[in-house]
Amino acid sequence: MLNLSHYFPITNPTLVFLVVLLVILFAPIIMGKLRIPHIIGMVLAGVLLGPYGLDILVRDNSFELFGRVGLYYIMFLAALEMDMEGFRRRRKRMLFFGVLTFLIPFTLTYIVGIVALRYSMMAALVLGCIMSSNTLIAYPIVGRYGLQRKPSVQLSVGATMISLLLALVMLAAVTSNYGDSNGWLFWLLFVTKFIGYCGLSIWLIPKLTRWFLRRYSDAVMQFIFVLAMMFLSASLSEAIGMEGIFGAFLAGLILNRYIPPVSPLMNRIEFTGNALFIPYFLIGVGMLIDLRLLTAGGGVIAVVVWLVVIGTLAKALAAYISGLAFRLPLSSGNMMFGLTSAHAAGAIAMAMVGMKTEVSPGHYLVDGDMLNGVVIMILFTCIISTLVTEHAAQQITLRDRDLPMEEEKGANTERILIPVKYPEYADRLVNLAMLMRDPRRGEALIGLNVVYDDEHMQANQARGQRLLEQVTRYASAADVKMLTQVRVAANIANGIKHAFKEFQASEIIIGMHMHFNVSNKFWGEFHQSLFNGLNRQIIMARLMQPLNTLRRIIVAVPSRAQFEPGFYRWLERLARLAANLECRIQFYARQDTLALINEYLTNNHNDVRAEYLVMEHWNGLPRLASHIAGDHMLVVVTARKGTVSYKDAQERLPEEITKYFSGKNLMIIFPDQYGDAMDTMTFAQPQHTEEQSFYKSLGDWLHNLPLRARSSAERLREAKRKRQLDNKNNDRH
Repeated sequence: MLNLSHYFPITNPTLVFLVVLLVILFAPIIMGKLRIPHIIGMVLAGVLLGPYGLDILVRDNSFELFGRVGLYYIMFLAALEMDMEGFRRRRKRMLFFGVLTFLIPFTLTYIVGIVALRYSMMAALVLGCIMSSNTLIAYPIVGRYGLQRKPSVQLSVGATMISLLLALVMLAAVTSNYGDSNGWLFWLLFVTKFIGYCGLSIWLIPKLTRWFLRRYSDAVMQFIFVLAMMFLSASLSEAIGMEGIFGAFLAGLILNRYIPPVSPLMNRIEFTGNALFIPYFLIGVGMLIDLRLLTAGGGVIAVVVWLVVIGTLAKALAAYISGLAFRLPLSSGNMMFGLTSAHAAGAIAMAMVGMKTEVSPGHYLVDGDMLNGVVIMILFTCIISTLVTEHAAQQITLRDRDLPMEEEKGANTERILIPVKYPEYADRLVNLAMLMRDPRRGEALIGLNVVYDDEHMQANQARGQRLLEQVTRYASAADVKMLTQVRVAANIANGIKHAFKEFQASEIIIGMHMHFNVSNKFWGEFHQSLFNGLNRQIIMARLMQPLNTLRRIIVAVPSRAQFEPGFYRWLERLARLAANLECRIQFYARQDTLALINEYLTNNHNDVRAEYLVMEHWNGLPRLASHIAGDHMLVVVTARKGTVSYKDAQERLPEEITKYFSGKNLMIIFPDQYGDAMDTMTFAQPQHTEEQSFYKSLGDWLHNLPLRARSSAERLREAKRKRQLDNKNNDRH
């Protein structure tokens, strides 16, 4: 009979990695058929294949390395995907929930450790530290449902870091009673190092990030840089006596605004973590669990039962009390409980610290029963956490199903046409479109390259096809679909206009020349023909640096802009841009226009950090130059001639931009100039007043004036031809 036992455990690195990949591949498939969250499958696979199961795999250094990276990744992604404006608004609630989810488990576990488990006071305090912290092991479930920015999720992430910080500080206080770290000098040094570390990270990492992202656009280099910043912060965190996961979380918070959620870089970070590092970590956690200890008797079973019951109950109390205090729905309370109830490698790390702390010769703060009980407790709390989080995510998804969104989707198309010509500039235009689009609609972007019909046509077509393949790859890296076309035309502007109609596009985003001289040909015949020949929204952009390094958007709005049909379209695009970049946006306009902008953003984008400043006259535009720094962007909302918001002062716009805003990031918006079903936004909009109706009617009349003039001229010519014909007939007779 063939004996396979001498082939196991597998120690060959190639075979170890193969088995891990097979687990990552098949565990979600099997768990999906059993309707069990995938994360449980990873942990159970680790239990089954590990040294305490079938002993197929050895928990070698790869599990230690990738497991540590996976743990950092969970905390880093949690911080990276947070809505920072919501984080600021909810900081008091996070502090309340964080203190509560630390205090209740710590107190109850300490009492159980003293009364039921008969531990010493110091050992019970260590056990309280272990149970008061938690690991966001179920966070990938939140990402799968797209709920990263829900208030309950953000509260859970913030509370997790607060409880972890308090637990680590308490553990340091307990262990400082033994060895050379006792006394006030230790605490003074610890606080100094902690403050210095946080201050250095907040000051240094943004400067390095802006410098790097402005100079290097290579996708691989940007990804490696982000990982380097995460590990730098984690290493410094360990150097001052904190856990590395705190440093990874802090790095995520700092880098949050430089990595927009819809960017290719974010997609690469999420993909790498969810595909490899996080599953590796989960499998490694399972390999630490020895279920045979449950049948060995002794104090292990008692420790496991008490820790699972009391720890879960305490985390549930903290979550539901906070949910009631914040008046959140029950499903949000379930989410808070699910995310904060799991314990993983952080608990083991704290237990290992206790095992190394000698209280007397041969005796340590944490004994073997406590360590084994903590390891087995991890399995049960991970199962509870994932089941509750999965159920809560389904509840929230059903609760927040946005029925008005479906109506809006059919009523307001959003197909953005992006004419591209220069390879070094095309990706920035596509990035701008991705930041402005609504990902819920799933509409594809439209990439267009127009070439002249001349003797170089074939070579230019091939060059244009390569350029469109480049932007398609860029968009695909962010999971954004893109339609492309290389078009041959005798006139570039006409080619764009014809493509606009064929694709039934809703708007255009096109680049501007980076350098130009003051002249009456500022727009160029091409751009002028484009915005005079199309009545739909056209955005002309001059992007001097990557968008994710912008700190502020300054918008100049003409008077009566709110009476234009395209008012809410450009406002919606700018609101999305500011929200995705998490930068401030300042509106300069008249008071009545600012009131409507404020109302719209409050009702639909209350997470945008907007400021409203009065600019009574368009002549005040040059004065904005003093407020625009190198990492700001000026947005000028202008108008076509003959429309309601057009004014003679806009004729000077080319000279003013060239003189006062040379070298600045710039966006010029020509809004929609007529209304139909596609332009009627279903967001909360104010009712038209009599003055608005008057200006709208005036705008329609002015817009149709050329048509009326042409019709009148045709009637005169027709009457003249008729008189001439009558005269000829009279002459014949």
